[in-house]
Amino acid sequence: MTIQGNIVDIKRKIIYFGTIEIEEGRIKSIEASAGESDRFILPGFVDAHVHIESSMLVPSEFARLAVRHGTVATVSDPHEIANILGVKGVEYMIENGEKVPFKFNFGAPSCVPATTFESAGALVDVEDIRHLLAREDVKYLAEMMNYPGVLLADTSVMAKIEIAKQFGKPIDGHAPGLRGEEARRYIEAGISTDHECFTYEEAKEKLELGMKILIREGSAAKNFEALIPLLNEYPDEIMFCSDDKHPDDLIEGYINQLVVRALHKGCNIYDVLKAACINPVEHYNLDVGLLSLGDPADFIIVDDLRSFRILATYVNGHLVADEQKAYIEPVPIPIINNFAAMRCKPEDFRIPVAGTDIRVIEAINGEIVTNTLTLPVKEADGFAVSDTERDILKITVVNRYESSAPALAFIKNFNLKKGAIASCVGHDSHNIIALGVDDEAICQAINLIIENKGGISAVSDSEERVLALPVAGIMSDREGLEVGRAYAEIDLFAKEMLGTTLNAPFMTLSFMALLVIPNLKLSDKGLFDGKSFEFMPLFA
Repeated sequence: MTIQGNIVDIKRKIIYFGTIEIEEGRIKSIEASAGESDRFILPGFVDAHVHIESSMLVPSEFARLAVRHGTVATVSDPHEIANILGVKGVEYMIENGEKVPFKFNFGAPSCVPATTFESAGALVDVEDIRHLLAREDVKYLAEMMNYPGVLLADTSVMAKIEIAKQFGKPIDGHAPGLRGEEARRYIEAGISTDHECFTYEEAKEKLELGMKILIREGSAAKNFEALIPLLNEYPDEIMFCSDDKHPDDLIEGYINQLVVRALHKGCNIYDVLKAACINPVEHYNLDVGLLSLGDPADFIIVDDLRSFRILATYVNGHLVADEQKAYIEPVPIPIINNFAAMRCKPEDFRIPVAGTDIRVIEAINGEIVTNTLTLPVKEADGFAVSDTERDILKITVVNRYESSAPALAFIKNFNLKKGAIASCVGHDSHNIIALGVDDEAICQAINLIIENKGGISAVSDSEERVLALPVAGIMSDREGLEVGRAYAEIDLFAKEMLGTTLNAPFMTLSFMALLVIPNLKLSDKGLFDGKSFEFMPLFA
């Protein structure tokens, strides 16, 4: 097979008309010649860090959407399903991903459970890490969220890092807000990347200490605007990633959107394409082609180098998408799960008043960090209740793995005026997390999740909506476009019928139980301060 067009040589920073000859899925020759073309050939895009599970799609369905936007590979951390099913879950993701022409590049989850302050469904220990990293198809040690463990030289943490070094595989980082001497020590332990920087100053400091920075723009956390000025300063050390991408957003676009935005910011096109195409492949040693002789024939064709409209996507020489149509066929999706929660009652969510003031989680639109507020409690019949006038709503986390009393707290900035929303996508342990205006609505939303053994739900005074996610309780067994549209409908319901003003309410909700991100969060065991790493009483 031969392909002709304007070939974009990112490393040499040149564009020339030429012909690419492909044989048995690899590039046999690249020849410059006289000619003209209105299309450009360049390496495919790579997402340098993503949790496939957050798309609510299994890998095979994720791929069918991603290739439409020119992405040919991901660096995929499967710690979401690992927290539910352990190594068995990781193997499920790898096996499903291998059934389609797409390059997922899974890592070995380093922190399962993420902390000891929540109930997870599984444990990935040191020997599990050794077993996974011994596999050729496991490319790296996934994000080391336990940065206190690194700084304190925890035996288990350091053993996992040492195993990765023995296998010569990169170690991903996760250290939001870590600066100064602590950042230096964390990096010197062997941590090579961070995708959690949310200020220019933090990211620049880590770059100067030798770390590579992933500019993240996902469905909830959006750091592109703050970090993109670094690209022209450190073009060899920057990559693009989504971290978490909901299915409706994935239908609209992917890494291609970040490429276009970076160009509109005035970034050099070759620096942009290095971040989007080259740097992840070289850092993680991926078997992804970069338009060189002998490489796998992984490339895209675009109409111009400004709008980057994707005309065709190729993986291993096979046309997998053109003009927004994917040619990857659906594959069977087995159901695998770990779910034991029993139906709840409204009285399970009562909070007896034990003081005049409460600690309140302040959610921030477009961020996964939170603030801690102390506000007067609203009381009714001796119980602390939601206060829609001040936008203080009750929030709860329910253990999905066994029956136990729910953890209860309050949260601000969701702006629900009625009803409740709930999700079994609750990072990282994926217990059920819900918030609402009253106990009855919260209970109804949670019971919808329990009835479906996973999913997201929303209820009003007269309607209820649920998107079932039976695969591990966090992914659908349906086709990606169908899931994306169903998610968009329930998201719109939460905004138009219930009143939430957040851009991505369900994605934001899913991070309110993520204890390793400051400041105040809620696990199934209680209210937790992510800076001091200790539980806090609800009443101040």
